[in-house]
Amino acid sequence: MDQNPAVQNRRHSRSNVMFTATLELPGASLPVMLRNLSPEGALIRGQDLPGEGSRVLFHRDGLSVPSRVAWSHCGHAGLAFDFPLYPKEMLRHVPERQTKPELPIKRRPGLSCKPLTAAERAMIERWATEGNPLGE
Repeated sequence: MDQNPAVQNRRHSRSNVMFTATLELPGASLPVMLRNLSPEGALIRGQDLPGEGSRVLFHRDGLSVPSRVAWSHCGHAGLAFDFPLYPKEMLRHVPERQTKPELPIKRRPGLSCKPLTAAERAMIERWATEGNPLGE
Protein backbone atom coordinates (compact mmCIF):
# COMPACT_ATOMS: atom_id res chain seq x y z
CA MET A 1 0.00 0.00 0.00
CA ASP A 2 1.33 3.42 -0.91
CA GLN A 3 2.02 5.40 2.25
CA ASN A 4 2.53 8.70 0.41
CA PRO A 5 0.32 11.28 2.23
CA ALA A 6 -0.66 12.96 -1.06
CA VAL A 7 -2.02 9.65 -2.36
CA GLN A 8 -3.76 8.82 0.93
CA ASN A 9 -5.56 12.20 1.03
CA ARG A 10 -7.05 12.13 -2.47
CA ARG A 11 -10.80 12.65 -2.52
CA HIS A 12 -11.38 10.67 -5.72
CA SER A 13 -9.89 7.52 -7.11
CA ARG A 14 -8.01 7.69 -10.38
CA SER A 15 -8.65 5.72 -13.56
CA ASN A 16 -5.46 4.40 -15.12
CA VAL A 17 -5.47 5.08 -18.86
CA MET A 18 -3.06 5.54 -21.75
CA PHE A 19 -4.54 8.06 -24.19
CA THR A 20 -3.10 10.83 -26.27
CA ALA A 21 -4.16 14.38 -25.43
CA THR A 22 -3.03 17.94 -26.08
CA LEU A 23 -2.09 20.87 -23.87
CA GLU A 24 -2.73 24.33 -25.28
CA LEU A 25 -0.41 27.06 -24.04
CA PRO A 26 -0.15 30.63 -25.23
CA GLY A 27 1.44 30.23 -28.66
CA ALA A 28 2.05 26.47 -28.42
CA SER A 29 0.33 23.12 -28.53
CA LEU A 30 1.98 20.13 -26.82
CA PRO A 31 1.10 16.48 -27.47
CA VAL A 32 0.97 14.56 -24.19
CA MET A 33 0.11 11.08 -22.96
CA LEU A 34 -2.72 10.90 -20.42
CA ARG A 35 -1.73 8.32 -17.79
CA ASN A 36 -4.48 8.63 -15.18
CA LEU A 37 -7.59 10.65 -14.61
CA SER A 38 -9.80 11.74 -11.73
CA PRO A 39 -12.71 14.19 -11.63
CA GLU A 40 -10.38 16.93 -10.41
CA GLY A 41 -7.18 16.29 -12.32
CA ALA A 42 -4.92 14.16 -14.45
CA LEU A 43 -1.40 12.81 -14.69
CA ILE A 44 0.25 13.51 -18.02
CA ARG A 45 3.57 12.58 -19.60
CA GLY A 46 5.34 14.53 -22.31
CA GLN A 47 8.35 16.57 -23.35
CA ASP A 48 8.96 20.22 -22.50
CA LEU A 49 5.99 20.37 -20.13
CA PRO A 50 5.15 23.76 -18.59
CA GLY A 51 6.22 24.52 -15.03
CA GLU A 52 4.21 24.46 -11.84
CA GLY A 53 1.46 27.09 -11.74
CA SER A 54 1.18 27.45 -15.54
CA ARG A 55 -2.31 27.85 -16.99
CA VAL A 56 -3.14 25.38 -19.79
CA LEU A 57 -6.14 24.15 -21.74
CA PHE A 58 -6.34 20.36 -21.69
CA HIS A 59 -7.86 18.71 -24.82
CA ARG A 60 -8.98 15.11 -25.31
CA ASP A 61 -11.39 13.95 -28.04
CA GLY A 62 -13.45 17.10 -28.30
CA LEU A 63 -13.39 17.97 -24.61
CA SER A 64 -11.50 21.00 -23.35
CA VAL A 65 -10.81 21.73 -19.70
CA PRO A 66 -9.04 24.84 -18.37
CA SER A 67 -6.38 23.62 -15.96
CA ARG A 68 -3.43 24.58 -13.82
CA VAL A 69 -0.17 22.61 -13.70
CA ALA A 70 -0.04 21.52 -10.04
CA TRP A 71 3.45 20.03 -10.34
CA SER A 72 5.94 19.13 -13.07
CA HIS A 73 8.98 16.88 -12.81
CA CYS A 74 11.07 14.76 -15.23
CA GLY A 75 8.58 14.62 -18.10
CA HIS A 76 5.51 14.08 -15.90
CA ALA A 77 3.02 16.65 -14.64
CA GLY A 78 -0.13 16.77 -12.56
CA LEU A 79 -3.02 18.89 -13.79
CA ALA A 80 -5.68 20.40 -11.54
CA PHE A 81 -8.89 21.03 -13.48
CA ASP A 82 -10.73 24.32 -12.94
CA PHE A 83 -14.02 22.42 -12.63
CA PRO A 84 -14.78 18.75 -11.99
CA LEU A 85 -14.66 16.49 -15.01
CA TYR A 86 -16.16 13.06 -14.62
CA PRO A 87 -14.14 10.10 -15.94
CA LYS A 88 -17.19 8.65 -17.73
CA GLU A 89 -17.27 11.77 -19.87
CA MET A 90 -13.54 11.61 -20.52
CA LEU A 91 -13.54 7.86 -21.20
CA ARG A 92 -16.67 7.83 -23.37
CA HIS A 93 -14.77 6.41 -26.35
CA VAL A 94 -13.60 3.38 -24.40
CA PRO A 95 -15.96 0.42 -24.85
CA GLU A 96 -17.63 -0.92 -21.73
CA ARG A 97 -15.98 -3.97 -20.24
CA GLN A 98 -17.68 -7.09 -21.52
CA THR A 99 -18.44 -9.86 -19.09
CA LYS A 100 -17.31 -13.28 -20.17
CA PRO A 101 -20.08 -15.75 -20.91
CA GLU A 102 -20.55 -18.42 -18.27
CA LEU A 103 -18.90 -21.59 -19.60
CA PRO A 104 -19.77 -25.04 -18.33
CA ILE A 105 -17.20 -26.44 -15.94
CA LYS A 106 -15.41 -29.37 -17.48
CA ARG A 107 -14.35 -32.02 -15.02
CA ARG A 108 -12.59 -35.29 -15.44
CA PRO A 109 -14.68 -38.30 -14.68
CA GLY A 110 -14.06 -39.62 -11.20
CA LEU A 111 -13.21 -43.16 -10.15
CA SER A 112 -16.24 -45.30 -9.78
CA CYS A 113 -16.94 -47.01 -6.50
CA LYS A 114 -18.99 -49.90 -7.79
CA PRO A 115 -18.17 -53.31 -6.36
CA LEU A 116 -16.01 -55.75 -8.36
CA THR A 117 -17.64 -58.66 -10.13
CA ALA A 118 -16.61 -62.18 -9.24
CA ALA A 119 -14.62 -62.44 -12.51
CA GLU A 120 -12.78 -59.14 -11.80
CA ARG A 121 -11.97 -60.26 -8.25
CA ALA A 122 -10.63 -63.61 -9.52
CA MET A 123 -8.46 -61.84 -12.12
CA ILE A 124 -6.97 -59.53 -9.44
CA GLU A 125 -6.26 -62.51 -7.16
CA ARG A 126 -4.49 -64.35 -10.01
CA TRP A 127 -2.48 -61.24 -10.83
CA ALA A 128 -1.41 -60.79 -7.21
CA THR A 129 -0.26 -64.41 -6.87
CA GLU A 130 0.92 -65.30 -10.38
CA GLY A 131 1.89 -61.91 -11.84
CA ASN A 132 -0.05 -62.43 -15.14
CA PRO A 133 -3.84 -62.32 -14.67
CA LEU A 134 -4.65 -62.90 -18.34
CA GLY A 135 -2.83 -66.19 -18.45
CA GLU A 136 -0.52 -65.14 -21.30
